[in-house]
This record gives sequence, C-alpha cells and structure tokens, in this order.
Amino acid sequence: MFNLIPLKKVTVNVIPSTTVIPIGSTVGLKLYTNGVLVVGMSEIEGSKPYEKCNIKEGDMIISIEETAITCTADLVETVNTSNGNELDLTYVRDGKEYYTSITPTKTTSNEYKLGLWVRDAAAGVGTITYYEPSTGNFGALGHGIVDIDTEDLISIANGEIVSTNILSIIKGERGNPGEIRGTISGQSSIGEVFKNTNFGIYGRLNNLDSLNINYENEMEVAPRNEIKTGPAKIICSLENGVKEEYDIEIKKIYKNNNSDNKSMLIEVTDNDLLDLTGGIIQGMSGCPIIQNNKFIGAITHVLVNNPKQGYAIFGDLMIKQTRQID
Repeated sequence: MFNLIPLKKVTVNVIPSTTVIPIGSTVGLKLYTNGVLVVGMSEIEGSKPYEKCNIKEGDMIISIEETAITCTADLVETVNTSNGNELDLTYVRDGKEYYTSITPTKTTSNEYKLGLWVRDAAAGVGTITYYEPSTGNFGALGHGIVDIDTEDLISIANGEIVSTNILSIIKGERGNPGEIRGTISGQSSIGEVFKNTNFGIYGRLNNLDSLNINYENEMEVAPRNEIKTGPAKIICSLENGVKEEYDIEIKKIYKNNNSDNKSMLIEVTDNDLLDLTGGIIQGMSGCPIIQNNKFIGAITHVLVNNPKQGYAIFGDLMIKQTRQID
C-alpha cells in the first residue's frame, strides 16, 4: 500500500530563532558598481569602435590594460591617454570574466572615445525593512535594484543608505503605479550596503539615531508555516518621516516558494493609506509586515492593474540573506 500512495514533496526553509526590529523608514540608496556598467552604444562621428569587440549592454568593464577601472572617470582618463592605440579590456558577463580589445576613435575635439555609454552608480528611494540588534545588520526593499537601461541586477562593489526628504507622493491608479519622490542630495549616511540581491538590499547600520529605533519593538521572525491568510499590518513612513501602521490582508501564501520574492499576495485595506497612496506605490518596497506580533515579511511589488494589491517576500528569505553578510 505504501508504494501506491504518492506523497507531495515540500521544501521547508528553516532558520534559527531570530529577532529583529521592524523599521519601515523611507531612505535613500546609493550603489556603486564593481567596475563600469555598459548601458548603451553610439557611433563616434561615423565610427563604431565597439563593433567587433563583442561587448554588449549589461557587461561590466573591470580593467583596461590590466589597470582596474572602478568608475567612469577611470575609463575616460585611460581611454583619453591611449593616443588611439588598441586597448585590452577585461569585462564580466553572467559572473564570468572575458577579454577583448578595442581601438578608440579620435574626435574633432581631440578626445578619444569607445562609443560606449557606461554607468558606475545607481540611486533611488526605498524602505528599510528591519534592523537585527544582535549583528547590527539590516535588510531593505525585499527585491534587488536593477539598471534602468539593461534591466539586469546591478553587481555592486559597495553602497550606502542615507536619509531622505520626501518631496511628494504620487497616488497610484489602475495601469499607472504611483511613487514616493524624495531627495538624497546632501543627506546624512545611515549605513553601508554590502549586498544587492534578488531578495533585497543588505548591509550594516552605523547611524541608529537617525532611524529612531525603539528596542521595545524587537520581535521574533515568524517561520512561514505560522503565517496565515487574513489581517496583518505594514509599517510605512510617508508623511513628515513619521512611521505609521496600516491594515492589509494576506490573500494567498506560497509556502513552498524559495525561488523568488513573490511569497505572498497582499491587499491594502486601510482607508487612510488608500486615500494617501491608492495602495502600494514605488518606494514602499521593503515596508515590513507584522502578524500576531511577529515579523513575517516585506512588500516587494505592486500589481499595475490593481494598485491595492501586490506581492510580499517571506521574512525567512530575507534573514537568510542577512546571515551571509561577513
């Protein structure tokens, strides 16, 4: 009989007992790439120096002539001092290093160009999810930061989170996601970013005072098998930097999902939040979710055609990433 009864295989993601302090503060994020990211190409006065070098959008140039390229300024200086001689480049694609060569083109302004558009940093506004007092580490966003041009996850060398001033809130509508608009120029540093992953941004805090952390709010991280459909709360900081709790409902739970950050389907039910934002908007990614006085996860996505609904990531998936910080 035992051989005739099929059993469903279920993957269980177990983490050690963990406590965190849910945060919910809106912050600015600055990420610096490990090299320079190729985001586009263009002719240089009718010439295409990149045409036969095999480099494409999404590649990361990390060295030229065995000299490390850490930022756009390094690239510009190295190319300009080449005198038009062929240059050996090392670049990274899908985690593997490749080698090629390219000959810069001289412009009418006596500069040398490769015809490559590159970027060495990314910035934006999001929400810091939790602080772990035992390690000093934090988790934020619940999803990774991708390049706006290549749509690939940005490989970073380092980064920082900074304070932000919220300038305006654009209310979300069906087919048109809203957003939190803020400025990060001239703001104070809050912490260091070490990891940009598909499951969020992770690092270590060094300026706790700016987040007004209340250690009385420390709570357990709930295992996913304790999460139930039904009422829960999120913590957001949307007006004047004041953190508020808002009601949501957990509609569906995908308990066996370890492959992405769409662990739960949620819906905003709080009338005050719906009046203010229309539901979930850009910048709310990372808002912590609390159920039965335990941290269970964070908002990650909005459904474009129904901004009241979106997805959230399990807390255990975020903690797993935190554990990998050196």
